[in-house]
Amino acid sequence: MLLSPTLLCLIVAISDGDTLTARCGDPGRYEQVKVRLAEIDAPERAQPFGTASRQHLADLCFQTQATISPQTTDRYGRTVARVNCKGQDASEEQARAGLAWAYTRYLTDPSIARLQATAQGARKGLWADAVPVPPWDWRKSKKAAQQHIPRRTIDQPTGAVLP
Repeated sequence: MLLSPTLLCLIVAISDGDTLTARCGDPGRYEQVKVRLAEIDAPERAQPFGTASRQHLADLCFQTQATISPQTTDRYGRTVARVNCKGQDASEEQARAGLAWAYTRYLTDPSIARLQATAQGARKGLWADAVPVPPWDWRKSKKAAQQHIPRRTIDQPTGAVLP
C-alpha cells in the first residue's frame, strides 16, 4: 500500500489492542488494510488486560469511519498509522485508559508517554496490576518458553511399513 497523507476508512475488525483492519477506498473498489496503531504497544490477547485492551479499541473504533494517517510499514507488512475514530486518537485513548504502553522503541510523540504516566499514577487499566509486564517482554518470555518445550518422538513399531 502506498503511504498517503490521510485515508478515510471503515474499521471492519479489531485484532487486539493495537491492531485493526480497515476497508479504505470507494465501494466495490476498496482495499482492506491491516493497521498497527503508532506509538503504542498493547497487551497481547492472552496476556492480562489483553481482552480489555481489545474491547476498549473496539468500543472506540469498530464499525466506524476513521481517519488513518499512515507513517510507515512494519516488518509484518502492516501499515503503522495514527487512527482517529469518533474524533479521538486511538493511540492516545488506549494510553489514557491504561490499556497500552507508550512504545518507547518507536515513540515520536511525547504526549503518549505523558498519558501513560497519568494512567499509571491513577492505577488505571493494566497499571492496577502489581507488576504489569510490557508486551515486548511477555512476547520474549513466551518465545523462550516455546523454544524449551521438548519435542515428542513417535516410535514406529518394528516392521511397520511407512508411506
